[in-house]
Amino acid sequence: MEQNLLLTYLLVTPIIGSILTLFFRKEKKNLIRWFGLFVSIIAFIISLFVYAGFDSSTSKFQFVQQVIWIKSLNISYHVGIDGISLMLVLLTTFLTPLTLLSTWKAIEKNVKMFTFSMLFLEVGMLGVFISIDIFLFYIFWEVMLIPMYFIIGIWGGERRIYASIKFFIFTMFGSLLMLVAIIWLTVYSSNILGIFSTSLTDLYKVGPTIPLQIQTWMFLAFLISFAIKVPIFPLHTWLPDAHVEAPTAGSVILAGVLLKMGTYGLIRFCLPLFPQSAVQFAPFVSVLAVIGIIYGALVSMVQTDMKKLVAYSSVSHLGFVVLGIFAMTIESIQGAVIQMINHGLSTGALFLLVGILYERTHKREINYYGGIAKIVPVFSTFLMIATLSSIGLPGLNGFIGEFLILIGAFKSSVLNSWTYTIFAATGVIFAAVYLLWMYQRVVFGEVKNEKLKLELTDMNLRELIVLIPIFIFIIWIGIYPGTFLKLTEASTQSILQQVGSFTGNLIK
Repeated sequence: MEQNLLLTYLLVTPIIGSILTLFFRKEKKNLIRWFGLFVSIIAFIISLFVYAGFDSSTSKFQFVQQVIWIKSLNISYHVGIDGISLMLVLLTTFLTPLTLLSTWKAIEKNVKMFTFSMLFLEVGMLGVFISIDIFLFYIFWEVMLIPMYFIIGIWGGERRIYASIKFFIFTMFGSLLMLVAIIWLTVYSSNILGIFSTSLTDLYKVGPTIPLQIQTWMFLAFLISFAIKVPIFPLHTWLPDAHVEAPTAGSVILAGVLLKMGTYGLIRFCLPLFPQSAVQFAPFVSVLAVIGIIYGALVSMVQTDMKKLVAYSSVSHLGFVVLGIFAMTIESIQGAVIQMINHGLSTGALFLLVGILYERTHKREINYYGGIAKIVPVFSTFLMIATLSSIGLPGLNGFIGEFLILIGAFKSSVLNSWTYTIFAATGVIFAAVYLLWMYQRVVFGEVKNEKLKLELTDMNLRELIVLIPIFIFIIWIGIYPGTFLKLTEASTQSILQQVGSFTGNLIK
């Protein structure tokens, strides 16, 4: 397998798979499910070849392929990955087959279109992470919207139409701001470069030299677009609705991968393209991140619906990631990247586990449950590990990311204040409060509802196959994070050098 074409093979696999899905007869539900699972596993295997051939000692983009696409505008099909994008590509290809397997019994309506939508969504997510051409990045960013809109709108809960439209409008608004900034940036750069170029490698040379007053407006347009996707407080209001109304598979992919497109955009675009503006706005964005950490945790505490509780916890956990990015130290950004992966695993596992309960009882209210450890001990054990992982217990994955982010924020020369760290650290305490309280009310005590003895059965083989791989990584990252941190170290240092060289800040 030719290395330079690996990313193209990775992208083409779900494209071909999604198109072929349309040729199946819709009555053949199981055949369609198996085919979708097969295609997503092939994509995962290709991503493992990418991982095996990746050189973590360099910050340069690898597996690069460039083919002129629109000659008159010098726009290319230009793909490649560094350590940061590799981690997110692996997360995408890892979670997609697991989410498809998790829907085996949950999705009965229009299985063909659901499988098509999931594979097409995988195309958009992978395209975002591997694009080095800013125009190509925007195309994939928009492509991802369509299948997610339908996944929420067709297979979601009672208020699915409201949630899907809200998700679409919020994201489209951000996308339009980004499009304006892309046009402005590329046209401005063409005057300096002498040619019109949409390649990130060219724009990285020009972006930081743009006068600060112009750079600030471009930075803000990108920032708002990515902030909506993360989402950063106060642009988060679409997220709980989308999470709660989406089917379990939609919630897992939304939390696991889609939200990371926003934080990935902040690292890939906002910091290296507009370093002066990034440093200038770092305290402001960090304040919003800390507010998000505390607000998300406090709102989670008062939730009666388990899925809504996990949804609001995402606002809190992603606040840590944004704080890590804008603290701009090697520890904080590496912590932010590993925390993106951690959140995808831990929150994905929590949504899958809530989905397992919902499939059996069709109830998500915390008060409906109680004492289920006596009925479903295996399920209760998995829920305990996922809960402790999300809290950030040492020895599990969540601790590593939050610890690195808090250390990085504390020693940050850009933020230059310990108050961010102190207030952010309260989010860890609040997380323990709302997650352990939920766990205690659902799992321990007496069985309050006798119907549960009839409704609940412990996890079956398919559900174990879905969850065990996730829990392997939850423990692996917690015990030996070096496997993953070394992948991103060179890329992180390169971004910080770019920021430091143009701002004169002492960024380490």
